Amino acid sequence: MKPLAGRTVLVTRPRPEADALARLLERRGATAIVAPAIEIVPVRSAALTRALGELAEGAFAWVTVTSPRTVDVLAEHLSPRGLRAKVAAVGDGTAERFRAWSRRDPDLVPKSFTTAALGRAFPRGSGRVLTPRADVAPEGLEDALARKGWSPTRVDAYRTRMPRSLPPEARTALRSGGVDAVTFTSASTVRGFVRAMGAVRGNPRVVCIGPVTAREAREHGLRVHAVANPHSVHGLVDAVERALAPR
Repeated sequence: MKPLAGRTVLVTRPRPEADALARLLERRGATAIVAPAIEIVPVRSAALTRALGELAEGAFAWVTVTSPRTVDVLAEHLSPRGLRAKVAAVGDGTAERFRAWSRRDPDLVPKSFTTAALGRAFPRGSGRVLTPRADVAPEGLEDALARKGWSPTRVDAYRTRMPRSLPPEARTALRSGGVDAVTFTSASTVRGFVRAMGAVRGNPRVVCIGPVTAREAREHGLRVHAVANPHSVHGLVDAVERALAPR
């Protein structure tokens, strides 16, 4: 029998990433309900256009990519040959998306898949570092880079919207006690879920992709049952198994 057979797992990731996570859960026997708690929308701003233009001109020594979405933003505006900076990537999924687009490896990938780990792993030096990020991404990375001698430039690469309610299938399952676990892949998915979830019956297990997401869940009054290690989608699926394993 597959390890998650008979279990229902709510996936709060935005599309299309939610569909990929749902397929991984379904391969292990789960019924996955896709209920995006956030929506990602592109940014069209003079600041982003100017920053990416300077990146193509070689004005930045480094650029950070902290999510696959950030790589997609670069790909929309640049050719791989137009990226003339070193690249620091957070997480295996981001690194893989960057390799698929650029046909080269990132120059730095921290062992722990967090922006705090990126700040610690970043070398000392001088010059400009571009940090394109989500509008709701927490502060801290730029300060860590500045302490190491760099001059960071942060720019919004995409925006995050939160729905007023979850899809009907998700609301019905939560209200009836039919959800065994809820997965969170970012702090913003936690905030979006808490805002939109409505009534919840039973005790669905809360499974988070990493420590930042777990901290956000606890701050919103949720009990965290498992945290992925490594902080990746595959690690998250393993964590769901641990959280739902018979005691």
